[in-house]
Amino acid sequence: MWGFEMLTYNIQDGFLEAVVRGHRSGLLTVADYNNLCQCESLEDIKLNLTATDYGTYLSNEASPLYTTTIVEKCTKKLVDDWVKMRANADEKLGQFLDYCTYGHMIDNVVLIVTGTLHERDVQELLDKCHPLGMFDSIATLAVASNMRELYRLVLVDTPLAPYFSENLSHEDLDEMNIEIMRNTLYKAYLDDFAHFCESLGGTTGEVMGDLLAFETDRRALNITLNSIGTELTREDRKKLYSNFGLLYPHGHNELAQAEDFDQIRAAMEKVPAYASIFSKLGFGESQMLDKLLYEEEVKRCVMCFEQQFHYTPFYAYMKLREQEIRNIMWISECVAQDQKARITDGIVYTF
Repeated sequence: MWGFEMLTYNIQDGFLEAVVRGHRSGLLTVADYNNLCQCESLEDIKLNLTATDYGTYLSNEASPLYTTTIVEKCTKKLVDDWVKMRANADEKLGQFLDYCTYGHMIDNVVLIVTGTLHERDVQELLDKCHPLGMFDSIATLAVASNMRELYRLVLVDTPLAPYFSENLSHEDLDEMNIEIMRNTLYKAYLDDFAHFCESLGGTTGEVMGDLLAFETDRRALNITLNSIGTELTREDRKKLYSNFGLLYPHGHNELAQAEDFDQIRAAMEKVPAYASIFSKLGFGESQMLDKLLYEEEVKRCVMCFEQQFHYTPFYAYMKLREQEIRNIMWISECVAQDQKARITDGIVYTF
């Protein structure tokens, strides 16, 4: 019941909410980023990170260091935190935590299928998969040649099965169809996740509804941007948009008809929440859009921690930690390639 979560929430989930808030307090601060920006080598970055929550993961890494090693160890920190929380969660929270990882499963499936299409080694592809999106039969994805086989041979026993069963086709898996598959699966997944959060009700339903609406609107924007100049028809493009969000339905109709960035911008600016984002963009600066959207996502995730007795901090923590890992990867790449002048261009500060 709305507003009464505080009476019973702590019985089952109070401990884990305290844990996730503790993890959130370990995220890098502006001072930490300033120190990382002064680093001259990857060894210096490792030295700075050993004073943070990543210390136990990086302290024993021998030279020479590579960006991939640093990112892998930082990701392991997130995975370990998530696995421990999942192991201690009750039924409803456990289901919520599982939903948060289904996006990684979809990305892993697409990565394996795309890599197989280009005749890459399966083990090499598995090493690149996100650990939170792994499942038992993932290695056998390489045997499928179309979506129906993919479902029947591999995915029928995974949590992604319901999303696949509604969207099967006999078409061979080529570059275009794989991207359509990814976006179709994400649409089904986000619709399902939003419905689940709505069924939880209360503060979780309200705050997660806002976050998922932003996520689905961002995906609609990216689908439109990436499909301009391709053979994807307007009707097919519209089918990839989710069935909720601030853009639904009128914004989706306009995005489906858009043929250049200015038309996309005009459609997005009709929503006040997104007009403020686009107002920061000068004309012809579409390459800055990704960073502005990440900044908006971070702001929304940070705000989730202002309320208590709801599940959203778990989702927000995952998103903030992933953004932090992207920041560390950007800084490491800039240092490794001697491009320190560009470091601040790619950092999205979390706090």
